[in-house]
Amino acid sequence: MSQITIRSDRKDDYKFFYKGDEVVLGAGKIISIATGLDDVVLPTCAMKIINNLIVIKEDVKHKKEEN
Repeated sequence: MSQITIRSDRKDDYKFFYKGDEVVLGAGKIISIATGLDDVVLPTCAMKIINNLIVIKEDVKHKKEEN
């Protein structure tokens, strides 16, 4: 895969792994990875993918069910 860009739309930092090392993407920051997704591990979260751009969103809030 070609170069990808990851953008954070979160209010807090987002951590992911690149080549086994933890990387911190600061809130509202952008990072580009020239080698694509081959060595990237993104933890589960809300995200939007547009071509080679991955936008990391705020976590989805779930409502508790009341019995």
